[in-house]
Amino acid sequence: MLEGRRSGTAERVAMRRAAHQRWDEPVIFADPLAWTILSDEAKKRIHAGIEEENQNAWARGLRAFVALRSRFAEEELARAVAVGVRQAVILGAGLDTFAYRNPHTELQVYEVDHPATQAWKRERLQEGGIAVPGSVRFAPVDFERDTLAHGLAAAGFRADEPAFFSWLGVVPYLTREAAFATLQFIGGLPPQSGVVFDYAIPRELLSEPEQMSFDRLAERVARAGEPFRLFFEPERLKEDLLGMGFTAVENLDGAAIREKWFGPPAQEQRPHGRAGRLLCAWV
Repeated sequence: MLEGRRSGTAERVAMRRAAHQRWDEPVIFADPLAWTILSDEAKKRIHAGIEEENQNAWARGLRAFVALRSRFAEEELARAVAVGVRQAVILGAGLDTFAYRNPHTELQVYEVDHPATQAWKRERLQEGGIAVPGSVRFAPVDFERDTLAHGLAAAGFRADEPAFFSWLGVVPYLTREAAFATLQFIGGLPPQSGVVFDYAIPRELLSEPEQMSFDRLAERVARAGEPFRLFFEPERLKEDLLGMGFTAVENLDGAAIREKWFGPPAQEQRPHGRAGRLLCAWV
């Protein structure tokens, strides 16, 4: 992210969530506010079917991954609520809309993001006529410079109670130190706490076609001022998490993702390649 500017990728991610519901079958993740929160210009681009919003296989696969990671996070959050968790934290919230269609009346939701991105998001909410419920708290935090614990505490977060964290589309852009500081904070919370996040494996572990797909996406995010910086080897990442206080880790590669969510009818929009991984860890 460029200094003092909102995220250049947050709106593109929101556009993919909205476009998924208009272009793809079956719909893997339904978000009735995905369209409402977008700017008029973003809506025009989706209607026009240009760039990321077109119908080629690469775009369908990327939309599918964006959609299913949100579904995964919300399914795991529902599991957390079922065992008594009453705090949810959305790290790098961007234009995520969960807090404004939250079905769990007992759940307090904290949205954490860079101050510039969060201010823009609040403008989008107001312009879209999306009401901010009393269960939502905003915590402006610069992940590279600010303390997550301090930002959350200022918003009313209780570190002596369990919480579930959704951390989507953020980790690949961070330094290793910043990512691990956040994971160590979560790993030190009370039992039943958890986190879902997506990450990328090193380019050299990909096949040549997968490297081409990865390079295409990497070029786009770099142009937006947010280049990929962080990659993990899956087994080493699991070991690191277990050493931070997590007791259970579910690590999903491309094959596991396709098996879990995609049947033959969804063949054309299956996420392709192995660079993108999903992970859920519990304390």
